[in-house]
Amino acid sequence: MDTVFHLAALIAIPYSYTAPESFVDTNVKGTLNVLEGARRAGCRRVVNTSTSEVYGTPDSIPICETHPLHGQSPYSASKIAADKLCEAYHCSFKVPVVTLRPFNTYGPRQSTRAVLPTILVQLLAGKKGVKLGRLDPKRDLTFVADTVEGFVKAAEVPGIEGEVFQLGTGKAVSVGELFDAACAALGVKARVIQEQERLRPDDSEVMVLLSDPSKARSVLGWEALVSLEEGLRRTALWMGKHIHLYDPERYHR
Repeated sequence: MDTVFHLAALIAIPYSYTAPESFVDTNVKGTLNVLEGARRAGCRRVVNTSTSEVYGTPDSIPICETHPLHGQSPYSASKIAADKLCEAYHCSFKVPVVTLRPFNTYGPRQSTRAVLPTILVQLLAGKKGVKLGRLDPKRDLTFVADTVEGFVKAAEVPGIEGEVFQLGTGKAVSVGELFDAACAALGVKARVIQEQERLRPDDSEVMVLLSDPSKARSVLGWEALVSLEEGLRRTALWMGKHIHLYDPERYHR
């Protein structure tokens, strides 16, 4: 085996409140299985997929790779454990692991587990009242094509084993601003209906995730190229053509 891209995970944060053990089984033990397999096979490189959620609500922004890790949800705690296993296997057994922390990837084919497809599907279905959770959390949204290019760079650039890199734009928008941008992109008017079941517990909500992508730029030669406006346009266009794949009434935990 040459390169292993480890993207397997349970990722729905609200579901992690309901079934935390399954997140440990998949995200922690699953990562252990990948690392053991790579170790035994002598793989050239393992690219581990982390998440910006491992930082929790940050002490300072923009967030750099050395920021302390804070498990504010069972999901984020399981991903922190997975990252630390990768660190341990590199230190203990020289397994050639590189860890990437994407900041809120979005784009065509994404499920309505994520906030942007949730907004777009309801708007495309003609809803005048769009069901959402909190509107004030801010996220650094990265278009999927840019994230994929970051994974390719992480697989190819030599001499970066044991390192951690963030993939983000260095810009953050609130959920409310994203809703307004989606309405503008589609040329529609709608209002938000806040649903209790879509709200995280107060101490578990991460209020802002904003990356400092300078390390990825200087070491990997990577940066996000697709603007939010262009990425939103591409995503809305794809979802409009495939709206039959989505159920605007269903809330995915």
